[in-house]
Amino acid sequence: MIFRWWSSDTVAVVTGANRGIGFEIAHQLASHGLTVVLTSRETGVGEEAVKVMQEGGLNVAFHQLDIVDHASIEAFSDWIKETYGGLDILINNAGVSFNVGTENSMENAETVIQTNYVGTKNMTKAMIPLMRTSHYGARIVSVTSRLGRLHGKKNRITNVSLRQQLEDVDSLTEEVIDNVMKIFLEQVKDGTWESGGWPQVFTDYSVSKVAVNAYTRLMARILEDRPEGHKIYINCYCPGWVKTAMTGWAGHISPEDAADTAVWLALLPDQFVSVGVKKRSVDALVSRCERLEVVGVWRVRVRLKKYCGKVIIRDMVHLELIKDMIFDMRVWRSQIRVEG
Repeated sequence: MIFRWWSSDTVAVVTGANRGIGFEIAHQLASHGLTVVLTSRETGVGEEAVKVMQEGGLNVAFHQLDIVDHASIEAFSDWIKETYGGLDILINNAGVSFNVGTENSMENAETVIQTNYVGTKNMTKAMIPLMRTSHYGARIVSVTSRLGRLHGKKNRITNVSLRQQLEDVDSLTEEVIDNVMKIFLEQVKDGTWESGGWPQVFTDYSVSKVAVNAYTRLMARILEDRPEGHKIYINCYCPGWVKTAMTGWAGHISPEDAADTAVWLALLPDQFVSVGVKKRSVDALVSRCERLEVVGVWRVRVRLKKYCGKVIIRDMVHLELIKDMIFDMRVWRSQIRVEG
């Protein structure tokens, strides 16, 4: 059996969870027996979402939260501290996108950056001091997108100077990320963004996720030296093209399947959690995935059969420890080989 490090006393906060992926993340975490705090910007829809889960016997509470409002974050911080003494897991799911189909308007670019990047950053900063000490470590998981990859073949930042600033983890700072976002928004305002070397698909959303990915790498570096008992593991993942309101219901992945990577990363035993994004987030378990970039443990495993990829497990110890996880996804033995 998989080691269960959490309990009903483990508190998980999920932002923007009144519908879609966030709702499913909250539902799945609560189904695992955790105490879940579901947040949403609008009180009415949030309370209705919580009511649905509570009627199913799940331990879910609601609190209003607008991640672009400093006062709202402060009020939530006070409440979570007073009510639970802090939290153990933060899922940064809240986000916006205003373009659908082939649209690529920059009309709402500032709102997209302020919500997806700045809001996520501010929420992370506010919650870190409230994360409860534990032998197993606290967890932060942010929902991002492969559209925010620095080296995507079709949709990436082609401005070499800006890209190099964001990919150099050793010299990366919050100020560097903020400055890149400032440059983008200034070019949006003066109408020069199309020649600025920015991603050409859902540009504002893609740029916001570039920032989330970079910020995750930055925080992974900052948090990695925390002492035992005070560890905080941070990752972000791409849920894929999901059938939700954000995509105009055009996605091909269900919210249930899209949520499982977040849950997986949030509940991984501490000896397997490797902080960062994309390949780094699963380096302790999987070293390569053929024909598909690794963006999260569960997502790789979901797509193995479809893409005929192979999970490469580094040794027999790892194979024994995660065999239940592998078989849960019905991955054929022929798709698994042991290195060395």
